[in-house]
Amino acid sequence: MSDFTMINCCLILSACLLSSQAVWSQRVRVEPEVTAYPNGSVNLRCQFIDSGTTKLTQVSWMFERVEGDRHNIAVYHPMYGASFPNKDFEGRVSFTQGSLENPSIKISKLKMADAGKYICEYATYPSGNEQGTTSLIMLARPKNSATAVPVQAGSSEVVVARCEAAQGKPEATISWSTGVAGRYNDTAVPESDGTVTVKSEYRMIPTPAENGKEITCVVNQRTQNEPNSFPLKLVVQYPPTVTIEGYDSNWYMGRTDVVLTCQADANPAPTEVTWRAASGQLPPSVQVDQNRLLVRKVDETVNTTFVCEVKNSLGSGKKELVVMVIESTEDPSSAGMVAGAILGSFLALVLVSALVAFLVMRSRRHQHGYSGDGEQGAYGNKTRLFGGKKASKNGAGSNNNGPIYTYRESEPGALTEKCNEFPRMTGSTPTAHDILLSGELNEAERRKFDALNDSLDDEEEDERYDRFSGLSPSYQIHRHKDECTLYLDDDMESQRDGSIISRTAIYV
Repeated sequence: MSDFTMINCCLILSACLLSSQAVWSQRVRVEPEVTAYPNGSVNLRCQFIDSGTTKLTQVSWMFERVEGDRHNIAVYHPMYGASFPNKDFEGRVSFTQGSLENPSIKISKLKMADAGKYICEYATYPSGNEQGTTSLIMLARPKNSATAVPVQAGSSEVVVARCEAAQGKPEATISWSTGVAGRYNDTAVPESDGTVTVKSEYRMIPTPAENGKEITCVVNQRTQNEPNSFPLKLVVQYPPTVTIEGYDSNWYMGRTDVVLTCQADANPAPTEVTWRAASGQLPPSVQVDQNRLLVRKVDETVNTTFVCEVKNSLGSGKKELVVMVIESTEDPSSAGMVAGAILGSFLALVLVSALVAFLVMRSRRHQHGYSGDGEQGAYGNKTRLFGGKKASKNGAGSNNNGPIYTYRESEPGALTEKCNEFPRMTGSTPTAHDILLSGELNEAERRKFDALNDSLDDEEEDERYDRFSGLSPSYQIHRHKDECTLYLDDDMESQRDGSIISRTAIYV
């Protein structure tokens, strides 16, 4: 037989032996992997399946922390009972049923060092030893934490936040969520008990603008049902940056109660605020109230440069403000009142002017009257009734009553005889009252005439006429054939002073 043939035979025989051993090893049933937590307990199950004619002698549990380094921790013999030879598991391991067919054990008060391989091995006859292996994985929930690291603003990259997942198993993973530009790096440190501590640091170049910005650390680990998040706010420290508010460039002489406010952006918070004038001390009209500067009244002393200085633990900052005082005779705050007063005065003046104009026009109308044809003023015709010549002493004047004449004031001395001045009367002779109603007398003359007629009753008129001439009180007007000639009856009346006047003549 050649050497090649012998080698093939040996390989086939080895494969058969391995296959036979694999089949036999499947008769010991165990769980391939279990998990547990420190200070907890775990059950390691083992069972021999279908022993048949195979005789079970004893069963042993061995612990292998490092590959190839096995130690017996529990032995069960049907005649001699249970034995626990390993001191590390003394008092912490026990058989759950105490039989060869089901030699499961329970381990309590678990430690992280208990993680490893646990082999359940049967001693049988005639097949020899058969075994099954269970891997115990110890899990540890990490102790997670995160914190922001206070830093000073600068131009170099520094650590601004830290996040840690301590003593976890398996080791945790850490990530960062933020809108701030930067980078992070992780480090994993194994602990003596088999756990791992993972640390992560976030680095960036800090500026005052990043102070207070949000950054979140996110920890993921097998024992957590969901990621553990830690929101943080960056702490960037810087000296004060100062601004002055409240100046509106309208500080005029006499203005009162104006305020300047000193605002400071700083971290940590300002510890001191100081106001002063660039020329020295503050003007006497100025008062300081913490970060506020109050000017009770603006005068020439306020025309200066004010300086506000703010300090914190990192340094100080200041701001200057140049105030320009302008001249003004009135307070712009009362501009609305002044404007209202001016407008009211203007409206009152307009009303008074309108009233005066109305009164003047009415007075002129009363003085000049209106002409018969509607013309007013100096160009209108005025009517006069002229009686006869001078009356006789006995009161009976000659019947020289003449016609009614009109004249235009613009033509002095020119008299014109006007026909049809009185409306034609049908059925009766017109009276003096009808003459007044002809439209040629002004309003004042009509009122006088009406008052005169009202004041005289019939008896007084009878007495008066009986005393002098016995004439009737009525005024009779006779029209001649000439339509333009009207005559009045002789109605002259004697007065107490000896004079005689006509009753029908109208004197203006």
